[in-house]
Amino acid sequence: MSQASRLPEKPAASPPVFLCGRFSLALDRPLVMGIVNVTPDSFSDGGRFFNPAAAIEHAARLVAAGADLLDIGGESTRPQAVPISETEELERVLPVLRAALSLAVPISIDTRRPKVMQAAIDLGVDIINDVSGFQAPDTFRLAAQSPCGLCIMHMQGSPQTMQQSPHYRDVVAEVSGFLIRQRDAFVAEGVDARRMLLDPGFGFGKTLDHNLSLMRAIADLSRIHPLLVGVSRKQMIGAMTGVSAPSDRVLGSVMAAVWAAAQGAQVLRVHDVAETVAALAV
Repeated sequence: MSQASRLPEKPAASPPVFLCGRFSLALDRPLVMGIVNVTPDSFSDGGRFFNPAAAIEHAARLVAAGADLLDIGGESTRPQAVPISETEELERVLPVLRAALSLAVPISIDTRRPKVMQAAIDLGVDIINDVSGFQAPDTFRLAAQSPCGLCIMHMQGSPQTMQQSPHYRDVVAEVSGFLIRQRDAFVAEGVDARRMLLDPGFGFGKTLDHNLSLMRAIADLSRIHPLLVGVSRKQMIGAMTGVSAPSDRVLGSVMAAVWAAAQGAQVLRVHDVAETVAALAV
């Protein structure tokens, strides 16, 4: 082709960004969000990091291993988990949040409760991750008025009931419809869409078939809006691999995370940061 007949090249599109508190994160590669469970009954680690000092040390290790973000929670939301009070949740997470804010990565509070959200916002956390999708008026208002990034997740039912009999006519349409409605409700309140990540909520009121349908839809969902995917060590990994102990589901979890990234997922919420970072590098 001659010089004169070459078609003009389109300028490269700018990568999307995630605006979260103190940070603006380019989503030009998959980001790894490390999980810190400050609970005695976590399904994944059995309370190894319930002690605040152990949780703080674990958070620092995850950042050293390559975590781009940290998600810190003080209430287990595994199926049939026993609810705790707001006071107990605050006592668990506040010391860890205070220390983690010095780690130079965005810090997320994983909570459904308005008092915990407000306390975390007052401390200066960067992200609020609500497994109930900010459906409560108080949590929606707090999230909208904060400077934080927002992780909007879909859950059918509550942790106490969600796995009893999950049902959908069309799981992809219903989950994506909820997430888009919540995103648009925030936008209508003046919230920048770049402050939000959408999370299909794998394992939260879904059967294995529901989870697999959502996994197959990641490419389409991630084109609608930046997507957070969290399947690390979950029962769906155990069901697919035949591995019963969550701590032994590392390989399956890493493979699922890499597959999700290849389909377009922008943020991966994982327990095994070093392994996931290495797999993504390869």
